[in-house]
Amino acid sequence: MSFKIIVLAKQVPDTRNVGKDAMKADGTVNRAALPAIYNPEDLNALEFALRVKDQIKDAEVIVVTMGPFRAAEIIRESIYRGADKGFLLTDRKFAGSDTLATSYAIALAIKKLAPYHLVVAGRQAIDGDTAQVGPQTAEKLGLPQVTYAEELVAVTQKDITIKRRLERGVETVKSSFPLAVTVHGSAADCRPRNAKRLMKYKHAKTLTELQNETKDYTHLYNERPYLNIEEWTVEDIDADVEALGLSGSPTKVKTIQNVVFQSKDSKALGTSNEEINDLMKELLDSHIIG
Repeated sequence: MSFKIIVLAKQVPDTRNVGKDAMKADGTVNRAALPAIYNPEDLNALEFALRVKDQIKDAEVIVVTMGPFRAAEIIRESIYRGADKGFLLTDRKFAGSDTLATSYAIALAIKKLAPYHLVVAGRQAIDGDTAQVGPQTAEKLGLPQVTYAEELVAVTQKDITIKRRLERGVETVKSSFPLAVTVHGSAADCRPRNAKRLMKYKHAKTLTELQNETKDYTHLYNERPYLNIEEWTVEDIDADVEALGLSGSPTKVKTIQNVVFQSKDSKALGTSNEEINDLMKELLDSHIIG
């Protein structure tokens, strides 16, 4: 049995460009109003997985993502950087899922890919900042978990040693497999695209993407089956529809408040300790900090 590593990745709206149309009236993110990017800490997780693959003979990295058909771009991007293949969970019935419903769907998908050794995810996604999906998925799978992973220290077919980034220092832990790991943003940046892999997999697509093409690429995908990105629906993972989407999501947004920061005045400081101390006192007194 090959050493199987499953990476959980997410396509997220770029929150650096949030505007007035970023949220819908029902409290969900208006993804159509924001450009979509690869969740930053999931890239750290992908690099972590690829480093394990570098050290384990015959290791395989599989990416699982959940979202609309355009999220297949995350799988292609992962493959360009070294992943072997990916699966896209896409179905209208997934829409509106909170972390509980999302982790339920992802856990079912991972069970379908069993047996596996390692499940790796980014610590959190920038569109929710909850850091819940990775740990919740591990709980549903009954896996021990190492969170806030910063560095792969050592790995063999039997166990792995990981350095964790904590609030007040670091911790080095060792675990056997199977194991779930969430990776901190302070971990190594993901390696760039590989030019040969980019040329080989640039036409990799899901069935939905192929159906939207204006040209017939059927012959290409019959000749090169590795270009097929598999899509899984609710039925494919045998999920309970009531546990998905808004009906399966106990998290509800009560109110939304848009906060716009504006620069009204500025203050020039010198290098003396007295001026710096006065500024700190002013910030504390106005409760801007502290």
